[in-house]
Amino acid sequence: MLLDKRILVVVPARGGSKGVKLKNLHPLAGKPLLAHTGELVRRLAYVDRALVSTDHPEIARAARECGLDAPFMRPVELSGDLIGDTEVLQHALRETEEIDALRYDVVVMLQPTCPLRREEHVTAAVEKLIRGGWDSVWTVNRTDVKYHPLKQLVLNAEGALSLFAADGRRIIARQQLQPTYTRNGAAYAIRRACLLEQETTLGAHSTAIVLEEPMVSIDTLADFTAVERELTARR
Repeated sequence: MLLDKRILVVVPARGGSKGVKLKNLHPLAGKPLLAHTGELVRRLAYVDRALVSTDHPEIARAARECGLDAPFMRPVELSGDLIGDTEVLQHALRETEEIDALRYDVVVMLQPTCPLRREEHVTAAVEKLIRGGWDSVWTVNRTDVKYHPLKQLVLNAEGALSLFAADGRRIIARQQLQPTYTRNGAAYAIRRACLLEQETTLGAHSTAIVLEEPMVSIDTLADFTAVERELTARR
């Protein structure tokens, strides 16, 4: 527990990744990608329960080997490409509460595709959620102004170029741009009521932890290479 709140960690890891086959089992620095998250969770002494939500038996086996439980298999209707985090976390929370016969106050989602996270990133999100009475807290990075939404362009089906947002026409200098932020997958801390009553991971009263160090969300083999270099440099 942390600050008298019962903490459930859910690691979503389905088997149907497209960019890299069975991405969550792909080796990174000598161990499966999933294992990096499992090892970090073991260092979070306040976590009451930590499990993987997966539809793949090999991922479930690997999860148990790295210290994450796999008490249920994710149903097929929650395993497609267009299934959102909210549905997956709602299912994991309800299943776990039924199995454990108790109620969790906070759900922490740790995506295995962000192995550069540190324990302090997760703890900061959970503490801010509880102490501040927020619905949810996400970790984010500030978006480079070159990629600000008001500076982006789109091509329509006929190839015509236009601004992504009409308000972009009034932007002359970067000083006019309000800072924007990108979720980085290091940690999402969400209250039970936010998930089950508001039915979202980004509640009406939500905030963020802004990380200065860059995070890499692994999607390709090139991402694996970049992250492995960073992990090696940390040693």
